[in-house]
Amino acid sequence: MPLRCVFCGTRTRAPERYICEGCYGDLPKIPSPPPAASSPLEVDIAPVAYEFPVDGAIKALKFQRRLFYAPAFAELLRAAAGGLPGDIDAVLPVPLHWRRRWLRGFNQAAEIARPVAKDLGAPLIENVRRKRATPFQSGLSARERASNLRSAFRVHGALPYQHVLIVDDVITTGTTVGQIARVLKKAGVKKVSALAVSRAICRGQDIL
Repeated sequence: MPLRCVFCGTRTRAPERYICEGCYGDLPKIPSPPPAASSPLEVDIAPVAYEFPVDGAIKALKFQRRLFYAPAFAELLRAAAGGLPGDIDAVLPVPLHWRRRWLRGFNQAAEIARPVAKDLGAPLIENVRRKRATPFQSGLSARERASNLRSAFRVHGALPYQHVLIVDDVITTGTTVGQIARVLKKAGVKKVSALAVSRAICRGQDIL
């Protein structure tokens, strides 16, 4: 079956797949700044801003089961993965609490992480769990986000990896990936990086 662009519906042609050349050129691309010196992350990459049409597409994927957006977002991540260190040996989609995953029917982070893990030749980590059904992070301040996620993640069993890549759909303040990175390092992982589809920005800074 011929593929169509997820944003405009135009039939795509090779090498285009899920995003046509025109829409790709119009996406709100942003440079990914290096993490701050105090960050637990080695690298923090998000290729596009959480703005139109990306924001609506992410919401449609997560809350309306528009799963056709998942391979398009994975395509963006695979292109951005060229900026990652070469020693990544495992990929961790940001975990959902089991109840939220059951209600949603899938974990959007896992859907977009699988193609990236395949390209990297790295396994998907499945033994890091979200042990508390935390409220949604949207609309919370940075301090509220940190409090919301405190002790929310737990490692079950061993993590025999040196450099884990966390994958998510959007980075806002970095609280979620930062909290997971700390949990991974306590479990013995030496280095952690993050790759997300988008970053929420406002006047060049993360939205709090």
